[in-house]
Amino acid sequence: MKKLIFLIAITIGVSTQAQVQVGDAVLPKKVTFNGEELTINGAGIREKFFFDIYAGGLYLKKKSKNGNEIASLDETMAIKLHILSGMMSRSKMEGALRDGFDKSTNGNTKAIDKRINKFVGFINNEIEVGQIYDIVYEKGKGSVIYKDGEEKGYVEGLDFKEALFKIWLGDKPADKSLKSEMLSAF
Repeated sequence: MKKLIFLIAITIGVSTQAQVQVGDAVLPKKVTFNGEELTINGAGIREKFFFDIYAGGLYLKKKSKNGNEIASLDETMAIKLHILSGMMSRSKMEGALRDGFDKSTNGNTKAIDKRINKFVGFINNEIEVGQIYDIVYEKGKGSVIYKDGEEKGYVEGLDFKEALFKIWLGDKPADKSLKSEMLSAF
C-alpha cells in the first residue's frame, strides 16, 4: 500500500510539473507539432478593461527573449491561446487579428491581404470559454490554426508567419505585458 501511495504521489508530482498555471488556465510545458517538440518560452494573460480574455503561451525549440528574431525564424513554433472570457467572440478575434496584422506590418498588408483573409476565415465558428487555439508555424508547411486540437487550415509563406507572430511579439504588440511574459524564457 505504501508503494502505491508513493507511486501516485510521484505521478501527481510529475504531471503537475508538466504544466504551467496561467490565471485560470493550465498550459502544457511541452507540445509537439510537425513532429517537433516545443517547450514553453513564457506565458501570460491578455487583459482588456480588467478582464482576462485569454491565457497565451509561446512555444519554441530553443528559449529566446528576442521577439523580432523569433518572428523571423524559419522553424516550427507555436502560440497557444486558452480562451478565458465570453468577451472573445469570433468577430472580435477577427478584428484583433486584422488590427494586429496592420500594426505588425506598419500598415503595409497589401502583399499578404489575401492570406490574411484566408487565415481569419478559418475562425468560422463562435468562440467559447475553454476553447484552445494553437497558432503554429510548421516549417515546410506554413502558418496553421488549430481549434481544440483540430486543424482548421493553413497559410503558406514566411513573410505571413513573421507578420502573424509579430502580432504578439513585435514592436507594436497587441498587449505589451503579454509580450513581456511570453518572452520571459522561464
